[in-house]
Amino acid sequence: MTSSIASYLISSLTIIVTAISVGISQGLTNQAGFKAIDIQPHIKDKITSLALLSSALIETAAVVSVFVAILLLFEDATPLNPFYSDLAKIGVGFAVIASALVIGLVSAWPAQEACYSTARQPFHAQWIFNFTLIVLSILQTPLILAFIVALFIKNQAVTATSLADSLRLMGAGIAIGLGSIGPAIGLAHFARTAIHGIGINRNASNRILTFTFISQAIIESPIIFSLVVSLFLLFSTTSTLLSGIAMLMAGITAGLGMFGPGLSSGRTAAVACHEIARNPENYNSLARTSIFAQGVIDTAAIYVLLIALGFIFFVR
Repeated sequence: MTSSIASYLISSLTIIVTAISVGISQGLTNQAGFKAIDIQPHIKDKITSLALLSSALIETAAVVSVFVAILLLFEDATPLNPFYSDLAKIGVGFAVIASALVIGLVSAWPAQEACYSTARQPFHAQWIFNFTLIVLSILQTPLILAFIVALFIKNQAVTATSLADSLRLMGAGIAIGLGSIGPAIGLAHFARTAIHGIGINRNASNRILTFTFISQAIIESPIIFSLVVSLFLLFSTTSTLLSGIAMLMAGITAGLGMFGPGLSSGRTAAVACHEIARNPENYNSLARTSIFAQGVIDTAAIYVLLIALGFIFFVR
């Protein structure tokens, strides 16, 4: 075992931060479950199943963090340059800690609302149950992408032999880690609103389901752009310190720049979804307007992507 101080520190921070966020989220979910049972005690079994399975999906962040911590603690490869390898591993911390912290916390939003909506619509409980599992599963996507990037960073950190290499790998982790925050919050806010809409008007369920698949795909666009930047950084080469700094800035640009578009796209879709639940007969006009607005919002994410790629390909 050749773990370093950086491996110990990142492993510890990863599991601590994730345990806090997941624990809080699961507590809030089960608290909502108990309150929902108090409202509709005759469907306590369905609400209990919903709360427990939602908690299991929320646990995804903790499982990913444990796996990353184990890989860091029990790695066997000897780094070519321990100092630069340790610097590069900071990218692993950014990728996993940032995404796991946010997703662990916001996953409680749709899970809580699902419990209350089930209490309001007991005869629609199975539909709400299935819908909740779908949106919670989609909400874990940014974390899975961050986990994949973290594995690449960890494997490449062993061969890092210069400060430029370390900065490049740090940039890859920052891009996917910080870039997941805005879209994750947007996805969770939208999912909570969609479930609430089903709870107040079950007749709008099919329209909300269709709108959910389209909207969540658009909301996730910024995290896909961040992933693109991370992948380019992972498979690029650095020859000078200036290029290493440029690649670090590419990661920071992609990470911070995706926050606004992801968050705003989620809020826009959530408002439209609420109106669809209230007036399902206006679905077509509401859906078209929302999708158009989200497309305009995502142009900002495209601008960020272009500048980040400019750092990677045009600064040498």
